[in-house]
Amino acid sequence: MKLPENLIQKLETRKQNNALRQLPSFNNLVDFSSNDYIGFSRSEAIFKLAHHYLIENDIVQNGATGSRLISGNHSLYQIAETFIAEFHDAESSLIFNSGYDVNVGFFSAVPQRNDVILYDELSHASIRDGITMSNAKSYKFNHNDFEDLERLILKFPDTTIYIVTETVFSMDGDSPNLEELVMLSEKYNCYLVVDEAHTLGVFGEKGEGLTQYLNLHHRIFARIMTFGKGLGCHGAVVLGSQELKEYLVNFARSFIYTTGLSPHSVATILVAYQSLEIEKENIEKLRQNIVFFNQQKNLLGLKPMFVRSKSAIQSAIVPGNEKVKQLAQQLQDKGFDVKPILSPTVPEGQERLRFCIHSYNSEEEINQILELLRNFVF
Repeated sequence: MKLPENLIQKLETRKQNNALRQLPSFNNLVDFSSNDYIGFSRSEAIFKLAHHYLIENDIVQNGATGSRLISGNHSLYQIAETFIAEFHDAESSLIFNSGYDVNVGFFSAVPQRNDVILYDELSHASIRDGITMSNAKSYKFNHNDFEDLERLILKFPDTTIYIVTETVFSMDGDSPNLEELVMLSEKYNCYLVVDEAHTLGVFGEKGEGLTQYLNLHHRIFARIMTFGKGLGCHGAVVLGSQELKEYLVNFARSFIYTTGLSPHSVATILVAYQSLEIEKENIEKLRQNIVFFNQQKNLLGLKPMFVRSKSAIQSAIVPGNEKVKQLAQQLQDKGFDVKPILSPTVPEGQERLRFCIHSYNSEEEINQILELLRNFVF
């Protein structure tokens, strides 16, 4: 059947705005686009260790067979969740199927009617979707602006308030002042929730994330870690109290009403976490590459076009969908995989090239891509 006319019109509008999304083809370009920050997704050692773990423990099963509350809570879940909780110095952990599932499940279930959610205006779409599904009232505060946040807090005395932010924002790569934010949340007895999707495997001696690296983790109500980035596999976890875990098991619909992850997926998560315990070379190499990238962009006069970031995400603002797509294509034609981020994913006028730095990028590759960018722009 033909697509309804109103849907066809929406597609046409996207095309006219040069904003139509399309699935990319696989390529062998130098990777400056993926979230595989420390190379775990391409690790042959992790691949083999996960397989050997299943064989050695006589786990020969392709699927979970059902939701975790029915038949899908296989033994590997408890082993992995115990290890993850200890790794992150948390009372408990609860694995979800994806970062999107975590945020939709958490924010639709935890804040209640008459509660208030205050979230950073640049929070990820999955957080926003979860908040939309909540019965609580919600208000956004200006990005990393805690004066604006406090102004909103003061509007709701004697109210249960949840403050939501990210430790590294996915489009800008910047971070809030977490110590100041924790102090503010404690001052007004708010519940602080942080999404650490882009800090796992990146910050901390063993890649444990930014809040734990800063020793603030015990002062935070809930931490959300996702595995599809620094950990190089799939799934996500909520870290918090045992009571929070019990509550989510009972009320988070994206947890309750979905088939669990397969034993192979959970084994990969477990082995990847075990690898973080001992894998420090790649984490250190990533840090060196981030420093080198920042140094080189400054030396080449590119600093003004970049958003300030000390993370693995470096964004160069190139206003206009057509212009940023053309620039990305020029870099791809030279062998470098850099993706354009278009409006409406980011606000109009904030279109950008998003560079993701990895432990496996060489200094030569970093220098080459920045020199190409300078030549194409200037």
